[in-house]
Amino acid sequence: MPFNLPIALTLFRLLLLPVFVVVFYLPYSWAPFASALIFWLAAVTDALDGYAARKLKQSTRFGAFLDPVADKIMVTTALVLLVQQNDNIYLTLAALFMIGREIVISALREWMAEIGKRGVVAVSWIGKYKTAAQMVAIVGLIWQPNEFLTNVSYGLFYIAAVLTFWSMMSYISAAWKDLTAE
Repeated sequence: MPFNLPIALTLFRLLLLPVFVVVFYLPYSWAPFASALIFWLAAVTDALDGYAARKLKQSTRFGAFLDPVADKIMVTTALVLLVQQNDNIYLTLAALFMIGREIVISALREWMAEIGKRGVVAVSWIGKYKTAAQMVAIVGLIWQPNEFLTNVSYGLFYIAAVLTFWSMMSYISAAWKDLTAE
């Protein structure tokens, strides 16, 4: 297995996850800020590992595999914690939709790669905006520093949910001809 800076950043993100979960559940007033900060740090490493891989020409097959796995585990963990903490049907439904979309698109990408058409469902600008909105919203919903920023975070979370639907439909639409060909 090759080891380089992008892979180190991805592995660091994975190592942050149990720390994030433990801090999230600590019964101290500073815990929401600290867990939000840990999640933010993980989100930053998500952006940095891809940038470093491209800039330093250190893209590897292992890194291309591990990065999206780490991203999905990180976001799913945060969504599950938020659903448990907030007891809000709208947040729960949006979170379930976000998790479901990740499963659908992962399966679609795997299937498209199997038939030699992985590029048809490559990451799009909609997916990038969805991820950015989702990450910022999750940080705000974990921290909840005041009512205004919490409400902004909820709004951004629902915007991310709409972008989640849009990106999923975009990927499915791009692959539809191959999905329905018999």
